[in-house]
Amino acid sequence: MTAGFRVQALRNIGSNWFGLGVSLAVGFFISPFILHKLGDEAFGLWVLIFSVTGYYGLFDLGIRSSVIKYAARYAAVGDRERLARLINTSLFTYSCIAVVLLILTGVGSRYVDSIFHIAPNFLRTARLLFMMVGTALAVGFPLSVFAGVLQGLQRFHWLNLTQAASSLLRALLIVIALDRGGGLLTVALITVALPPLASCVYLLTVRRLISVPFDRRLIDRRTFRELVSYGAVTFVAIVAERLRFQSDAMVIGIFLSASAITYFSIGSKLVDYSNAIVDSMADIFMPMSSQLDATGDRARLQQLFITGNRACAMVMFPICATLIILGKSVIEVWVGPRYVSSYIILVLLIIPRTLYRAQGASTRILFGMARHKPLAIVLLSEGLANLFLSIALIRRYGIVGDAIGTSIPLLGTSLLFLPSYLCRLLGIRLRDFVTRAYTLPGLLCGPQAAVLLLMRHWFQAHNYVQLAVQIAAGGSVYGAGVLWFFFTREPVGLKLRARFAEFLQQAISR
Repeated sequence: MTAGFRVQALRNIGSNWFGLGVSLAVGFFISPFILHKLGDEAFGLWVLIFSVTGYYGLFDLGIRSSVIKYAARYAAVGDRERLARLINTSLFTYSCIAVVLLILTGVGSRYVDSIFHIAPNFLRTARLLFMMVGTALAVGFPLSVFAGVLQGLQRFHWLNLTQAASSLLRALLIVIALDRGGGLLTVALITVALPPLASCVYLLTVRRLISVPFDRRLIDRRTFRELVSYGAVTFVAIVAERLRFQSDAMVIGIFLSASAITYFSIGSKLVDYSNAIVDSMADIFMPMSSQLDATGDRARLQQLFITGNRACAMVMFPICATLIILGKSVIEVWVGPRYVSSYIILVLLIIPRTLYRAQGASTRILFGMARHKPLAIVLLSEGLANLFLSIALIRRYGIVGDAIGTSIPLLGTSLLFLPSYLCRLLGIRLRDFVTRAYTLPGLLCGPQAAVLLLMRHWFQAHNYVQLAVQIAAGGSVYGAGVLWFFFTREPVGLKLRARFAEFLQQAISR
């Protein structure tokens, strides 16, 4: 990649990580606070309702990914009229979907307690919570267009600054509400009210950047067909995503109880946090690959494929090693020793998720090139296999069986399909890809893992200070390896090292 492309990528990654860092810090510290204030049953109900309403994302129909792709394409070629038609048509389509979802929410809130195992004293709360969350998600559909446009324009810093401010405000309001005796519904109201406010900021930002006119005459069938044509395949991938990563709470809620969801969610939430770090970086590769595909730059696409996945692995591998080695201490320090049994869920989920997220650039490149149909089919097959295996195994092994049912199909996708398909598509030998993308991250993790094992042998962490010492020891070793690679192999690092050496020589000569 050229220097300008690298600088843009690094700027976007830095922005994404800043926003994500704030969000993860808030989530990490506020989740145990909410758990201990509300209790296992209420917290499990919270996870269950958000998991159920998470299926509202199916009504996206792939339009969000279409907005990102075509906003990037039209911006690259300077077609402002097509961009305006894209925004107006998407807004109209999403508004129609929002009306359907509001009706669905009203009906669903009457029957949610008859589908899942909910304690009698939480029946009314469950109905109100479903109504509240469903309504907020429905309203958020048309507003989400502007976040997609900002992603397509690669203006990630506006997204992340707004999200960081929203996360901090949410945490502050939740702490105040719970300290003053508020309950589950109060926490839910705060949580669902802030995203629409953030979307209003995105709307104002888009208007400032490209002066988009809002006119019903800009809603046209050609743009709608374009959105649906690309989004139809994406819709299959969205369905698969829900089956793969959001069906667990529903399966547990149907066959076990809301409190069992709590124990599963503690292990899975740590995995989700680690995945989010990689996803926030990998998200920049979709508009980049769309731009490269639009200009026919195949060589830079190949380079993006290798360096992008190597970057994902360099982030995901050390997180995986840390959670496997120190996972019990992390859970104990985070939510208390009572929940350490969730460690087995953490291990069962983190290994296949690591193998998949280490190829985070691959999936974004496929979407950016509009070559994601085979991926969508494979992911849907994986999602169905996940659902059937989880149902079959949960009856005998409980939440551990559910985790196993999730892990086995994901391993198949990560090892057997994704790397071979991308290598064939981009004309790269599989051995070359694996060697160039994953050898270095794997080697750098070796010393880190050894240090973490040694630290765990010396003492078991029971508080944040002790845990921070262990993580810092392993992280410093890994960080030293990454810096060595950056300043000896990467062009930007070589330039920085040369400038620093020149500065030292000038200082000495003076």
